[in-house]
Formats: sequence, C-alpha cells, structure tokens
Amino acid sequence: MKSRLLAGIAAVVLAIIGAVLVVSYAHGADERAVKDLDPVDVLVVAKAVPAGTAVESLLPFLAAQKLPGTAVAKSALHSLDGQAGKVTAVELLPGEQLVAERLTAPETAQSSGAVQVPDGLQEISFQLDPQRVVGGRLAAGDHIGIFISLKNGGIEAKPDKETTQLTLHKVLVTAVQRAPAATPSPQPSPGASGAPTEDTSLPTGALLLTVAVNDVDATRIVYGSEFGTLWLSKEPLNAKDSGRPGIMTKPEVYK
Repeated sequence: MKSRLLAGIAAVVLAIIGAVLVVSYAHGADERAVKDLDPVDVLVVAKAVPAGTAVESLLPFLAAQKLPGTAVAKSALHSLDGQAGKVTAVELLPGEQLVAERLTAPETAQSSGAVQVPDGLQEISFQLDPQRVVGGRLAAGDHIGIFISLKNGGIEAKPDKETTQLTLHKVLVTAVQRAPAATPSPQPSPGASGAPTEDTSLPTGALLLTVAVNDVDATRIVYGSEFGTLWLSKEPLNAKDSGRPGIMTKPEVYK
C-alpha cells in the first residue's frame, strides 16, 4: 500500500517538474527568438487616446513594449522627450505604436480640424465671458470641467437654495471662437533689451466654445445655460478626481 502511495506521489511530482520545465523552455525560446530579432523598446498605446490630447497627459495611456526591430516603425517614439507642447493629431487606438506623425503643434491641429468628435458623442456650443473660461486660455483639444450653478431648485429638499456643482468632468473641447475686439489690441512695446515684453493685458470679448459630449450631458449644458450659469476649469485627463465635490451650498463653503 505504502509503495503504491509513494509511487503515486512520485508520479505527481515528476509531472509538475515536467510541466515547469516545458513552460520554462517555451518562455526561454520566446526570449531567444525576440533577442535574435534585435528587440527595441517603443511606446505603445495601451488605452484609447482622444484627438487633441496634450503630450503632458499621455503617459497614463501608454506602455513601453519590447518589439522585434523589424516590426518597429521608423518614426516610432521610444520616449516623450522633446515632444512637450504637442497634442495628438488624431485619435490613438490601443495596440498601435506611437509614431512622431501622430503628434503635432496645437495650432496645427486646430487649423487642420484634427480634433475629431469621438464615436457616439455629439457637439454643442455655448458662449461665456473670459473669466469663466480660464481667462480665455482654452484651445481645441483641451479638456475641461463644467460647473453648473442654479439660483434655486438644485436640491429637491431645499428648492430655494443656491447651488453649484462640478457636473461634467474632462470634457473634450473641439473648437474655441473668440468674438472680435471692439478696437485693435496695442502692440507690446520693446523692453530695455529691445525684445518685446510679455503681453499681460486682459482678454476681451466673449468666447464661443464647442464641446463633445453625450446626449444626457448635452441636455445638462443647455439647461445650465438657459436657467443657471456655467463656469469652466481646465481639467487635463490626469487631473485628480477626489470624488467629493457633490453639490455646494452656503453651509458647505466654510466646511
């Protein structure tokens, strides 16, 4: 009886050892195969990236992957060094290599109409003064948070209370149009060194913003515009969401 038990245990142990050896060999064979093909580390898209996304917000959507040299595109990027200030020219899809042609200057993306509406979303426009639009510093391809304030009716239990809520997060801006100024802006005068000084003048004229949202959020924006007020924040895709904002009322402001 004992001999049969020992034999059974030995057979199981040998089977496990054999399986481990097979897996190890197969893994080693894969590594040897890749090594023979001159592997290269490149950036690959891990999650879909909307068109117009700033390079500074790209890292959470990318992964470094080792690929055979023969399978790597000539313009594939190995890092984001030297790409600061650019945006994605088109939507990036999971699995594709990040190539230099996919990144472009924001002004080029805007002029070429490269900020496309993601599938399933629709565009809607609304007009705001510069102080409600991050000082007028928004551009197509940016992502924003939309705050909606209502003078009453925001809380069912207290319909007469003023309320504010960060209702929509990370909304894609597809276009920004500024109303023409009444008079031309003066040209900045040269500084002591002869170089132009920084223009710190306040923005003038209302801005017309177009955003891509779903049908429900489009309805919220229309309602907020018609019966309340809107305020925007610049909210990149990697901005922290504490999940706490809720509905802000007078008592909540001082908590």
